[in-house]
Order: sequence, then C-alpha cells, then structure tokens
Amino acid sequence: MRAFARVVETGSFTKAADSMDLPKASLTRLVQALEARLRVQLLTRTTRKVTVTQDGAAYYERTVALLSELEAIDQGMLHDNSRPRGRLRVDVTTLTGSKVLIPAMGDFHARYPDIEIALGVSDRAIDLLVDNVDCVLRVGKIDDPGFVARRVGEIRFCVCASPGYLAQYGRPAHPEDLDREPHLSVGYFSSRTGRVFPFSFWRNDTKLEIQGRRRLDVNDSNAYVAAGLAGLGVVQVAAYAVEQHLANGELVPLFEDWQAPAVPIYVVYSPNRYVSARMRVFIEWVAETLHKRGLGVS
Repeated sequence: MRAFARVVETGSFTKAADSMDLPKASLTRLVQALEARLRVQLLTRTTRKVTVTQDGAAYYERTVALLSELEAIDQGMLHDNSRPRGRLRVDVTTLTGSKVLIPAMGDFHARYPDIEIALGVSDRAIDLLVDNVDCVLRVGKIDDPGFVARRVGEIRFCVCASPGYLAQYGRPAHPEDLDREPHLSVGYFSSRTGRVFPFSFWRNDTKLEIQGRRRLDVNDSNAYVAAGLAGLGVVQVAAYAVEQHLANGELVPLFEDWQAPAVPIYVVYSPNRYVSARMRVFIEWVAETLHKRGLGVS
C-alpha cells in the first residue's frame, strides 16, 4: 500500500522508489503484487508517465487514510509520546533556515535529543508529496487549499542600499524614484513562476508597487543580500536578514517614512500525513523561536 501511494503522489516509479529508499524493481514488484491480489489495475504505465485508473484513485483515497492511522498506531506502540523520537524531514527558506532556525537548533536538540532533523534549505518551492517532506516553512500567501497551513510568524521588510551605491547614484527621495534614472533596483524572482516581485510600500492611505529599473534579478535570498552589499542596486529585504549590515553601516536604510506590508510565515503539511509527536513539538518550537527572534505573529 505504501509503495502504491508513493507512486500516486510522485507520479513516477523511479521517484517513489527513491523516496522509499528501495530499488525500482522491488517497488514495481510490490505494486504488481498488490494489483494481482486485488485483481484490478490500479495504475496505467507508459514509457513517459504513470496515471491512476478510476479504481486506483478510489483505492488511493481509502489507502492514505488507513496508512495515516497505521502510522499513528505504530507511533503509539513504539514510542513514549512524552519523549518524541524519530526522523523529521523539513524544508525551509534560505534566510529562515540560515539566520533563524539553524543558529537555534542546539536548543531544539537539547530539548528533544531523540529527534533527527533532515533540513532542506532553499528558496525553491518543493512539492510536499512528491518530495516526501513532513512539513515546510513557506513565506507569503498559501495558494493550495489542499494543505494544512498554520501561521507561525511574519516577516517585516526594509529598503536599503550600500554606501557605495549611494555615492555613485545618489539617495532616492521617494519610492517612485526607483523607476527613474539613474537609480537601479535588484529584483527577486520566484523559482516556480519566474515572476519578479515588486517593491511594496504604504503610508497612511497611499499604497505603491514599484518594479524599479533593474539590471539583475536573483532567486536566492542570500544572493539578494549579497547584491545589495555589492552596490548593484536598491533592495527590499527581510529586516532580520540585514540587521548586522545596517548596524555596521554596510547598508543604509531608505524611505523610513514608508512601510512595507508584513508577510506571513506558515508551517504547511498534508492533511493526509499523520501529525506525529515529533512534528507537533517541532512546529511549536518553530513558532516559539520565531517569536523570540522578533518574527512572531503580531
């Protein structure tokens, strides 16, 4: 059942086998044996893709609920829930991982020494089911209503530039100056859609979205900060990521009479996935850690 469910979720025998750490041939035999026992075709295979039959879709819907319940039973029998243990696979954004969670991870290990964390750190939006991840931290609006999303924090932004940039191009007096010569901005684009996010500003009842004149767009948060430090343009960046750079003068804040809307941080997971004790304590710890870092929900 697990092998079949992973093929449905990943859309591939190869990806399913990789996620279960099984040889592809072994996983294929498991699915074939399941079909033989049920005397029904669950999957249609071609050289290019795997699709689920009508019977397979119905079987999958009941299978995931059963597997989740089985995992809950196993966890209850094998582990003392007062001392969570096991392996947890999590994916987080680059800045949240490198600037917030990893520096605080020693505290988590001290509290829960029997939990192992496999922490994927990138700005690439992964597929929870395909990549077999327990939960992810995502920044911004959650578009998929099929997942559970718990708001655990929010990010506030600032606009800044390096002293070298300001010496070369001057200091912009108004956000709209970023759309005009000689000023330059550095763009940040979505790895999934390629869309460049505009700079957002508000003051009183006035709201602005500025695309800016750009020569460089990046899709990694650390690279974005580096571009600002290198004087390649004005950046609108998470304030917590540049605190030290602002304090030591490597970056200079701009438009301080304008504000940028706070962006929510969510922990997202599949409703079909059993929420184990280790996952519950990790989510609570993330919310607590973000709060201590000044990123808690206001």
